[in-house]
Amino acid sequence: MSKCPYFDKKHLLFKREETVGEDEDAAQAGINNASKGGIIYGDYLQLEKVLSSQVLQSELKGGKIHDEHLFIVTHQAYELWFKQILFELDSVRDIFISGHVRDERNMLKVNTRIQRIVMIFRLLIDQFAVLETMTALDFFDFREYLSPASGFQSLQFRILENKIGILDRLRVTYNRRHYRDNFKGQESETLNTTEQEPSLLRLVEEWLERTPGLEADGFNFWEKLEINIFRGLNQEKEKIEKMSESEEKEELRLELAKQMDVFTSLFDEKRHDHLLSKGERRLSYKALQGALMIYFYREEPRFQVPFQLLTFLMDIDTLMTKWR
Repeated sequence: MSKCPYFDKKHLLFKREETVGEDEDAAQAGINNASKGGIIYGDYLQLEKVLSSQVLQSELKGGKIHDEHLFIVTHQAYELWFKQILFELDSVRDIFISGHVRDERNMLKVNTRIQRIVMIFRLLIDQFAVLETMTALDFFDFREYLSPASGFQSLQFRILENKIGILDRLRVTYNRRHYRDNFKGQESETLNTTEQEPSLLRLVEEWLERTPGLEADGFNFWEKLEINIFRGLNQEKEKIEKMSESEEKEELRLELAKQMDVFTSLFDEKRHDHLLSKGERRLSYKALQGALMIYFYREEPRFQVPFQLLTFLMDIDTLMTKWR
């Protein structure tokens, strides 16, 4: 008797259904680890502490105000996400500090964790939509109970700023006071310590300075870039000069002059250092060269992952600014 393909397939199908049925029965039967001393959901998450930590000041003062609960929960959620960002950020800094960033597998870890920070910041911004269901007048109903509390007193966010690389001299004062004046004792010492630690910006800067291809006796990307940029600008100048005199020609001249000035400063190390001292540039001259090389050669396999990292870092900068 010949083998019947249909019968074989049907037989396999029945076997699969039997297996699935057995798996479902096993899942339903389950093993209750909690009954054998294992941890349960609420204990694992310590929900008793978390869900009992919303203490309404208005209620303590004898006049419970409904929207204060939303205000507290929202800001507690912010602080939990800040904690997660710091957790991810510290792990990335450790990879850079240990020198393991030279291993491409670790670079993928770095990108994954930095991307996670980006996603959390997006979530933090979206979270404002929930807070905005409370009007300004709703907030003023209980604002008096919070004085002198302020979001500027968020220790975790200040630590986050330091670890990312916000320079002290570039900080904006609040009520004409230094940001550390809001913190005392151990909190002040913690902030001082994080100011002394290598920031993510500094670690990325050192990494960019080692970008292959910047050596003068090798590929010398920087020299080739300068030659090509000014060749293009001079060709544009010749094209403009051939035009008949007009208002459009003058506008093009002015625009070209601005571009010339920008690129002249880009290739002038002393001028770059001057702008760096004023806070108008953030990376060292060598790191800037590395960043631009990665950008221009981002489609090359060796630069694809570094380019993703730089993109995520720019996203963080934008999102932090937007969150503020």
